[in-house]
Amino acid sequence: MTAAPAAYPAGTAYSAEDPQLVLWVHATLLDSLPLAFDQLVRPLTREERDRYCEESAATAIALGASAPDVPRTYAGADAYLTRTLSSGAIVVTNEARVLANAVLRPSLHIAAGPAAAWNQLLTIGWLPQELRRQYGFSWSEDDERRLVRVTRRLRRVRQLTPRRLALWRKAR
Repeated sequence: MTAAPAAYPAGTAYSAEDPQLVLWVHATLLDSLPLAFDQLVRPLTREERDRYCEESAATAIALGASAPDVPRTYAGADAYLTRTLSSGAIVVTNEARVLANAVLRPSLHIAAGPAAAWNQLLTIGWLPQELRRQYGFSWSEDDERRLVRVTRRLRRVRQLTPRRLALWRKAR
């Protein structure tokens, strides 16, 4: 997603070195990675979520986020995301829509089969409703039911996958 905070004039180029944009990207990871883990592996405890936020803070700071602004708890990350999204500071641009289409519908997506379709379903389904609307992604009750079914299947496959295959060597 390309972020275009309202504080920036339209057409301002994205910079991965902008501390506010580093913070935004970091906060989205504090939200989306636990969401994926919750859905596909098992629900995380509040303590595990908070530990993830605390342990990952150093990376955001090393990349240029302002240390006092980096959330150290899951509640802090959630508050930041809610505040930022409701402020209108993050908007989906035409460039972001083109990029999203390239990511979700790559030219070889047919060759990827169900994996590409599942990636698209999970990605769109897990977006906040307002961002989904801004991207122009439709979402129906049928889509929601498919998301639940696919998530259930993927979780089951993950449970049946031997640890040696399911985890990277360093994670074991």
